Parts: sequence; C-alpha cells; structure tokens
Amino acid sequence: MWKHSFNLLLCICLPALVLAQQKISGKITDAKKRPLPGVNVYIKGSYDGATAGADGTFSFTTTTTGTQVLVASLMSFQTQEQTINITGPVQVTLMLKAAMSELKVVTISAGSIEASNDKNNTVLKPLDIVTTAGATADIVNALKTLPGTQQTNDREGLFVRGGTGYETQIFIDGLMVRNPFFTSLPDMPGRGRFSPFLFKGTTFSSGGYSAQYGQGLSSALVLESEDLPARSSYSLGASVLGVSGGLDELSKDKKGSFGIEADYTNLAPYFSIAKPKQEPTVGPEIIGTSLNFRRRTSSTGILKFYGYGNWSRMGFKKNSIEYPGYQEQTDVRNQNVYTNLTYKESLGSGWRMNAGFSYSSNIDKIKLDTIQKSPVTNVHARSDLSQLRLMLTKSLGAFSQLRLGGEYQYAVERSEFNSYNANYVDNYSAGFAESDIYFTPRFVGRFGGRLEYSTVLAKVNLAPRASLAYKLDDYSQFSLAYGDYYQKPEPQYLRFKQDLSYMKATHYIASFQRLSSNYTFRVEAFYKKYKDLVKTVPDTLTNGTGYAKGIELFWRDRKTIKNLDYWISYSFLDTKRNYLFYPYEVQPDFAAKHTASLVMKKYFPKITTNIGVTYSYASGRPYYNPNLPESKFMSEKTIDFNTLGLSASYLTTVGKAFTVFVVSVTNVFDFKQVYGYRYSTDRLRREEIVPNAPRFLFVGMFMNFGIDRRQDVINNL
Repeated sequence: MWKHSFNLLLCICLPALVLAQQKISGKITDAKKRPLPGVNVYIKGSYDGATAGADGTFSFTTTTTGTQVLVASLMSFQTQEQTINITGPVQVTLMLKAAMSELKVVTISAGSIEASNDKNNTVLKPLDIVTTAGATADIVNALKTLPGTQQTNDREGLFVRGGTGYETQIFIDGLMVRNPFFTSLPDMPGRGRFSPFLFKGTTFSSGGYSAQYGQGLSSALVLESEDLPARSSYSLGASVLGVSGGLDELSKDKKGSFGIEADYTNLAPYFSIAKPKQEPTVGPEIIGTSLNFRRRTSSTGILKFYGYGNWSRMGFKKNSIEYPGYQEQTDVRNQNVYTNLTYKESLGSGWRMNAGFSYSSNIDKIKLDTIQKSPVTNVHARSDLSQLRLMLTKSLGAFSQLRLGGEYQYAVERSEFNSYNANYVDNYSAGFAESDIYFTPRFVGRFGGRLEYSTVLAKVNLAPRASLAYKLDDYSQFSLAYGDYYQKPEPQYLRFKQDLSYMKATHYIASFQRLSSNYTFRVEAFYKKYKDLVKTVPDTLTNGTGYAKGIELFWRDRKTIKNLDYWISYSFLDTKRNYLFYPYEVQPDFAAKHTASLVMKKYFPKITTNIGVTYSYASGRPYYNPNLPESKFMSEKTIDFNTLGLSASYLTTVGKAFTVFVVSVTNVFDFKQVYGYRYSTDRLRREEIVPNAPRFLFVGMFMNFGIDRRQDVINNL
C-alpha cells in the first residue's frame, strides 16, 4: 500500500520539481575564441555547477531563481563573474582572459624552488619524485638531486647549504611536522614518512623563506596537501618489501571525499638473501595506515583532515670496535601518530582565512647492548606536539597581498636513560606579518617579520625578512633576499640545560632564473652567517659561530630530445663551523665542497616503458681523527662519493586496473662509499662508516582502479 502512495505522491510532485529546476548552459572560450575545456562553472553561493567539456560547452540545472552570479574559473586564467537573471533557461557565452599573474607578473624566487602541480613551469612534481632513479620514491632523496643539498646518506634529514638536518623544517599545510622521518639506527638514516602523491604542491626553500614559517635555521620544505580527487579510485601494491592498498572515494555531490590507506613492510626476507653489513635481529618491519577527509564547505571554502599512524621495529648487531671479540646490538621500537586539520575560507572584501590544528606523538624504545659484556641500556623517549595556526590574507589591488598570522605550539619532551629522567615542556608562540608589494607587474618586494617567544628559553626574538624580484622578460627574472632566522637548540641539549639562547642564521641570496614550459635554468649565490650555535665543550653553551657561502647551478631540459627529460645540478659550498666539540671553525663532517647530480628519464612509447638514470657525486667530507693534534682537527677527508641508480617502469593494463611494474637498483656499479670513520676509546682501532646495504634492488607492481597514472607519467615528460 505504501508503495502505491509513494508513487502517487511522486507523480503529483514531479512536475513541480521539474518546473522548479532551470537549465544553465553555454560555451567558454579564450581570448582567441578557442574552446576552453575543464573550466569550473557554478552559481555563486550554491552547489549547482558543472565542468566545461572538451569543446568548451557546459550545462547544468539549478533551483535558484532571480538575479544570480555565474562564476567561471580555470587555473592560469582570470576568474570571471557574470550576473544572470534566472526566470527560465539561460544560455551564456563566456570568455576568459589569461591571468597576468601567470604570464607577466614577477614572483618571489630567491632561495625557493616551486613544485606545484598547478603550474607548467615546475621543477619537481610528485611523479618526478617517484620516477627519479635511486630516490626510492622518497621526497627527501629526490630533493638531494637539487642544488644546495648534501648527499648525507649516513644520517637522516635534509642537509642544506652548510646546515644540519635539524636545521631544515618540514611543514604540511603550514603546520610543522615534528618527526617527519622514521627513527634511525646508527649509520642507517630513517626514511621519510610521506608519499609524494599526498601533495599537490611542494616548495623547497633552501634559504630566504617566508616569515610565515619559523624555527628552521637553514631551510623549509613546505608541502601542500591535495584537495578533492577528480574521481573515486582504489589501489593495490606489492613488492619485494611488502604490500599496500588504498581507497579514495568521491562523494556523489562531488563536494567531499574520504580516503584510507594501509601498508605493511618487512625487509627480513630481502635481507635473508641480500646480506647487509650488519646482521638483522628484528625486522625491519613497519605497519602503517592513514586516513584523509575533505569537504567543500562553500564555493570558496574547504575543510581537510589528514592523519596517519605507523609502528616499526628493527634491530641489528655487529662486531664491537670498543670490545674486540664481542658484538653490539641495537633494537628500536617506534610508534608515531600525526594529525592535521585545516580550514580555508573567503571572508569577503578581499580577505581569506587559513586555520589549522595539528597533533603528533612519537615514542621510541631503544635497547643498546654489548652482548655478554655490559648491562643493557634502555632509552625511552616521547615527544608530543600540539599546534594551532591562523593566517589572514588580504588582497591589495590586482596582485599585492598582506598576510597576518600567528601560531602556538605546546611541546612535551620526555626521556628516560635507564633510571635517569630528563623532561621539559615548552610553550612556543609566534606572530608574523608580511606583504607582497607590486611596484609594477615586473617589480615586486616582499617585506615582513616574525616575532617568537619560547618559555623553555624565556627569550624573545624578532626576525626581519625582505626579498626583491625583477622580471627581465616573460621568462627571466633576477631576485635578492635577506632574512634573520632563529631556532631552538635540539631537544637532546634542552633536556639537560635550559638556560640556552636561540641559534641564529642570517641569509643573503642573489639569484637569476629562466623558466619556460620546457626549460629551466637557475643560478644562485648565497652567504649565510651563523651565530649562537650549540657548543658542548667545555660546557653546553650557545656561543658557537660559523658561515656558509657558495654558488649553485640548475638546468632542466624537456624538449631537445623527444621523450627525454633530464636535469643537471651543481653546488659549490665553502662552509666552516665552531660548534659542539670543535676547537675552532672548520669544515663540518656533513659538508662536501662539491656536489653534482645528473637525472635522466626516457620514455619509449612503443613499449610504454620509462627508463630512469641518476648519477650523484660529492667530494670527500672531513672526519675526526682523535690521533691527530688539535692543529689538524678535521684535516683528513673521506674518498669521493659516487652512486648510479637505474629504474624501469612498464605501463600497462591488467584487467580493469592501470598497472605499473617497477624495477630499480641503487648504486649499480657498487661504488665504494665511505661516510667517515669511528674510533675506539683507546684510539687503537677504527672502522669505516659505510652503507648497511651498498646496493638495493626493488621490484614492485602497483595497480590503480579509477585513475590512470600511466598517462600522468607520459604527460610528465
């Protein structure tokens, strides 16, 4: 009975519902009357809209009536708004003009390399990262092929322009990531925790970065997460290291999405065949999962959540250099959780809001043991970080902008060394103001500053920053940058002594770049002055000094040879430091004077295969020999670093899945790599610090249902 009632009600109401909906249709072209596909067209303040097809036409229905505003937007074009009166079907013709900001207007570039998916003249995209041979799909490893970075493969982190790995900070959607790498073991650096495909934009600032960000003495890696996916999809992966799977579901109204991923990695089977230098005792084994949620709250607002958790365990043992005939064993258990919630919205009158909250927790349980010789040492460490951030942006005319904001961080550091505890809590707050002022479309200045306060240091700092850029023509520009940068000492020092000061670095940068859709050329010179670095001898104080200066070159060519993409980078670095236990200023043990990389990718259409080659070089690094007099401190150097990586990706379809088969090998020719030397306490014995796995072979298959990333690989060339 109820079915008949429902059908009757539907028949009665359906004509009214149909009459209440009006059709909006039309065509969109550029200034030369060429159709523009992919334009987003919608009624302002509603969810009614469509995307223009290949011929530039669009059509959708709406229940709104009366005077409304029709909006048409497309990246690289000026957004157009047209008033329409909806009393019946409406047909319009729209023309979008190329955005001045994309074609003619200068942008700030000194010290920064943009890598946004939304621009054609990018330096590195996510697919560049995963297809760079030898990078093993790790963001930081791929960035090591760019100028300014060091090939420090014996320790974790991104070492930039004479700075340590700690001096580079990583941000996701403006919020700092406290533990971006998996916990490392001695001489075995931890890998980055993030997939490149999570991010639509990457800005690698090797110096002179914006006042929006702080607590990075040398560099900032700013990652911007993806918005809504184009369509629903799911993926499966299997390799010699483990398995993975993921789901990305787009809602029916195309205004929201959610995604979940999980992966399991176990290197024990691989290491049972390819024996590493140190003998595995546990794993290495990693279980990881992540969750994301995105929702458009309006035509101008979006809410995004991203969180992950991973659990790892690993252990190795080796012959003891301190006690000949005995073995040393190190075991690590790690738990890490990271969450990130952001909200963006237009407030009207040219104002935009960007708010965010993040919480992360990292727990390490470490056991150190000289087997049958000394008692086991237990180290427990936990880091918790909660942070809030708010930034308001105001448009000032056509191009200029004003940014105002602040952030607050609540950090809790706990550590236990056997029965000894060393803990502290820090309340860190900061405010910043910065403006991009366009004197002309070809001449821009960025001026701002950052004010910071830390309760653990009980000190305030003020960091002024300024940049200038002048566009010589549509493709070339010259830039200058200056700034002061402050950073708290590492937690390992603050746990035991808290009357320290901020470390400080002052940057001076001059750069020239020429960017087009097929070529990229950059040359950059810099000078960096360090002050108040941490010294541990004769006491822990912040009175260390140093400097770094150099010149860097980058060239990328996507056109000269069909289907070949390659880039060359070179860095010259002159740097010295007097910090930690150093008796005077010398070249530190993580810095090489010369570094260079050549990355090549060739696509073969007939066999749908991409071949990648990466060669990296670094001159020898200093190392500490305790048998030499102080006058020869750090005077000896390691052999030069060389490595050649190869990769091959075969693109095909398996059933309904877009599939990529991948094979990659690091250090193909087994070049000997020595990062330094370790000496026994009595100085009678030493051992080389070398890679635990001199060569690594990866074989994997990745299947994606819904989104064809094979075409992305082709388009990337």
